Amino acid sequence: MNIAQLTQHTLDNIGKLVLGKESQIRLALCCLFARGHLLIEDLPGMGKTTLSHALAQVMGLSYRRVQFTSDLLPADIVGVSIFKPETQLFEFHQGPIFSQILLADEINRASPKTQSALLEAMEERQVTVDGKTSKLPEPFFVIATQNPLHQSGTFPLPESQLDRFLVRITLGYPEQEAEMAMLMNNKPVALESLPVCISPEQLLAIQQQVHQVTVTESLVEYLLKLVKESRENSEFAMGLSPRASKALLLTAKAWALMAGRDYVTADDLQAILPAVAEHRLNQQSMAMESGLSQRLLSLVEPL
Repeated sequence: MNIAQLTQHTLDNIGKLVLGKESQIRLALCCLFARGHLLIEDLPGMGKTTLSHALAQVMGLSYRRVQFTSDLLPADIVGVSIFKPETQLFEFHQGPIFSQILLADEINRASPKTQSALLEAMEERQVTVDGKTSKLPEPFFVIATQNPLHQSGTFPLPESQLDRFLVRITLGYPEQEAEMAMLMNNKPVALESLPVCISPEQLLAIQQQVHQVTVTESLVEYLLKLVKESRENSEFAMGLSPRASKALLLTAKAWALMAGRDYVTADDLQAILPAVAEHRLNQQSMAMESGLSQRLLSLVEPL
């Protein structure tokens, strides 16, 4: 299995629907390979839903979308036990979280209680209802979208919940050339026409293979220097946690594997650091371009 070729084939096909965003699609794919969860922050109409649909299609995975609103309850996501008079027993009805890819659309419009129910299930990959625990399917991947916090009716995710997302990306406005191609296309590509590029079985194998990617001691020392700088430098309001350290290393391994290598370089770490670290360093703003992660990279010399 040539993972670099599979990756490029997948990127090419998703790129037929999400034009001009190969770097963001690559990061989303990297997050999936690393068995993490993805947060997409952007204005409405930027292609967040299209990207999540396309990922499910090219992976051959089951897909559900939940529109988060202020009146959404935890049971609307995880499911509920309903009493059946004919059997005198409670029967569990699975919620939309029992899908392989779940799009949690506009997660910051739901109440903190509902947000917490989703994020706990993401972490544990199982749900417990009325004392009965049910495993979630594998692979299991949550894509949460979030609109800017200055929009009315939003509940910002707390720091502890933001930290549960392995990667955060923003799609941003398309380049003029990509938008021109989109507007001039009289026969847009149908989602259903995209082929399955990586089967669910292949995806599970790739997720296992990520852990086999080797890392040198000097690379880990470089990572730890970055983490230490974020904790000790007053320019950063909050330093990177041990969970963030593990997230950086795991994502760098997946990034290397996507390039066809079984070892991680400093370039891999630098490439993924903004998407993995920015929302942990800069929790008060959704701006990916705030520059804190780039500032951190500039303060520490690679070994």
